[in-house]
Amino acid sequence: MINSVPELKPAARDMHDRLLDKFRIKITSALKTMLFEKGWLFYIVGFLLGRAIILSVVSPFAIAFLATIWFIQREKAAKVMLFALCGALSYSLVHGAFIALATIVFLFMAGLVKQTQKQQVLMPLIVFISTAAPRIFIYSIRDQLSSYEWMLLLVEGVLGAVLVLIFMQSIPLLSPQRYKPALKNEEIVCMIILIASILTGTIGWEVYNASIEQIFSRYFVLLLSFVGGAAIGSTVGVVAGLILSLANVANLYQMSLLAFSGLLGGLLKEGGKPGVSAGLLVGTFLVAIYADVAAVVPSLMETLMAIILFLLTPASLIKKLSRYIPGTEEYTNEQEQYLQKVRNVTAKRVEQFSDVFEALSKSFSAAEESKEDDIDDRRDTDYFLSQVTEKTCQSCFMKERCWQQQFDKTYTLMEHLKDDLADGKEPDRKSMYSFENHCVKSKKVLDAMKEEASFFEANKQLKKQVLESKQFVADQLQGVSDVMDDFANEILKERKHHEKQEMQIMNALQNMGIEVEKLDIYGLEKGNIDIEMTLSFYDYHGEGPKLIAPVLSDILNEMIVVKKEEVSPFPNGYCQLVFGSAKEYVVETGIANAAKGGGLVSGDSYRTIELGEGKHALAISDGMGNGQRANEESEETLRLLQQILQTGIPEKVAIKSINSILSLRTRDEMYATLDLAVVNLHNAFVRFLKIGSAPSFIKRGEEIIKVESSNLPMGIIQEFDVDIVGEQLKSEDILIMMSDGILDGPKHIEDTDVWLKRKIRELKTDDAQEIADLLLEEVVRTRSGAIEDDMTVVVTKVEKNAPQWASIPIYSDVQAQ
Repeated sequence: MINSVPELKPAARDMHDRLLDKFRIKITSALKTMLFEKGWLFYIVGFLLGRAIILSVVSPFAIAFLATIWFIQREKAAKVMLFALCGALSYSLVHGAFIALATIVFLFMAGLVKQTQKQQVLMPLIVFISTAAPRIFIYSIRDQLSSYEWMLLLVEGVLGAVLVLIFMQSIPLLSPQRYKPALKNEEIVCMIILIASILTGTIGWEVYNASIEQIFSRYFVLLLSFVGGAAIGSTVGVVAGLILSLANVANLYQMSLLAFSGLLGGLLKEGGKPGVSAGLLVGTFLVAIYADVAAVVPSLMETLMAIILFLLTPASLIKKLSRYIPGTEEYTNEQEQYLQKVRNVTAKRVEQFSDVFEALSKSFSAAEESKEDDIDDRRDTDYFLSQVTEKTCQSCFMKERCWQQQFDKTYTLMEHLKDDLADGKEPDRKSMYSFENHCVKSKKVLDAMKEEASFFEANKQLKKQVLESKQFVADQLQGVSDVMDDFANEILKERKHHEKQEMQIMNALQNMGIEVEKLDIYGLEKGNIDIEMTLSFYDYHGEGPKLIAPVLSDILNEMIVVKKEEVSPFPNGYCQLVFGSAKEYVVETGIANAAKGGGLVSGDSYRTIELGEGKHALAISDGMGNGQRANEESEETLRLLQQILQTGIPEKVAIKSINSILSLRTRDEMYATLDLAVVNLHNAFVRFLKIGSAPSFIKRGEEIIKVESSNLPMGIIQEFDVDIVGEQLKSEDILIMMSDGILDGPKHIEDTDVWLKRKIRELKTDDAQEIADLLLEEVVRTRSGAIEDDMTVVVTKVEKNAPQWASIPIYSDVQAQ
């Protein structure tokens, strides 16, 4: 029994907590039902606004609130009217008579515009008339329609019209089914005005000589200062203090007290509830100096009661309120959760599209058909022979002997003849002799087979083209699927946990005296490192690339550089730095070109394209002919190439896609060559795709490597194969690409390749731009200055990436940790 007691205590404690939670949920649910669904919150507000009066006689609140309820929740309007009338009668009979008359006028005018489409626009005007007309009637009975009374009723009407617009923004905020993630500043101010107006209805109510309106106004200042900071706190103080001071002009100094307390409490919010409460106490003592001595004790009592209410406010309520105030931590978390949901939904939808494209790609793929080649060949042979026998054997008297008694022998002999004819040659003597001995109409059958063979070959070629087209479409769809899949993964990029590296980085930077506010590691994959830091610097002097990146290089054993930095312009501000993997190689590019005859428009076009993922593309396109039309064709080719490659689609599929587009265009005899080189900056491997273009050369010291490939220019035929040539470059290698104007340009040169290699080998410079200029100049010189064709040279030098700052080794004790 003794041993079982400790085991029962936690169970009893859990049971007690569950009962408390259940009771709390039940009470909260009952309050929600009573206040919102049954409408008691609106009835209480109506009662208090019915009592609310400013400037002794002006009361625009009740009718404005009634008009808002009439427009938003009409089913509760009748009871709100009744409670507002009761509140007015509790103040005075005259005020009750005014509210009753104003309500009657409002109901009459609201009924007139009930069926119109512009009720919301007309509502302020209706409230103005409903407020001003009864006031004129009451003043006329007393014979008091002086200029002052006219001014008061005009002010009352205008305030009522304005309050309708304010309450229409405030009332929906009280709904428990509020889905809007945050309050705008205008909505916050409108809500404060509504609260202050409600508190005006409590004027005259006291608890131990402490005014109820002052207790709750200070409570709301404390609450909103703690939630929203100095800006919201001071705004609450000014608005609430102004409205309450209008209700009781003797308390005008209360506006200063509330505004200053809200500002001071907001500044001290880091101290929690005690800090905000201390701000109100300080504000109360300072402002009390300017008030009567007799008012100090009641004011202090009001402040203490407000502080007690504030300290008793549940943290859950404050946290829930904070989610609607911009700038708070809870609001930021709420926004991050919302963005996370949007991001997940978007990524899921992109992944679904990726799966759709992948499924389409598989449906177009010829992989399954290739497995059935034998079956297809047998089927094609059967169809071929059936066509031949229908023309020859059906009317033959030996049909029964050949196709019933000796079927296998007949089929085999005709199949051998068909295979020979399909290969484009005459049947051999042995096969022909055997067939002639077997068939009595061998010559007629052979002629029929020759005739049918041409149709058979055409059909076979058509099937092959269809299969190639299907495979090409499958490749395109697979490329789109891969791109969308990568995009979905990029959307879902999240901070990953790398505790060991995080500890090393944090300790290393702290030992260097660098204060790290936030460290996010998104990926440590080789060649694809992604790290973000938020740092605090008194005065930033480029510590990111000079100190932090070298330290990261040593820790991660890879060259790290600053990809992006946002530096605060203020001293002791925060800096946002993004670090990533540096490329192993860098390229330097030089370009020289000339138009035919020294013109301004060249038919050659060129591009250098950064593809991301450490790839750099170089492209030359030569439009057929010269001048404007050739330039348009080559520019269009490169524009399509750049847009497709930058989406991430593989180079081979991109070029086939461009060829399909160009071949379907209506312009006659307009073709374009394409010379594309894609350099991988992580390993210096280059892939060449040459479509009707001139050879390229790689200069490696004294060695010259020629790169060429045989493909037709783009746009001539719809289906063509792309040969890809790959070369492994080394540091200091120079890649030279050129259009056919350079290759065919030299005059009186028998072997242009040998001449070009010699000229490249003899170059004394390794500057890319100088090499391009010198080669172009050499070709023009051989023509005595004449430019017979458009000429373009693109020279790229590949070098090992040397960082500006060497890696900094971290301390041994840091490594040990």
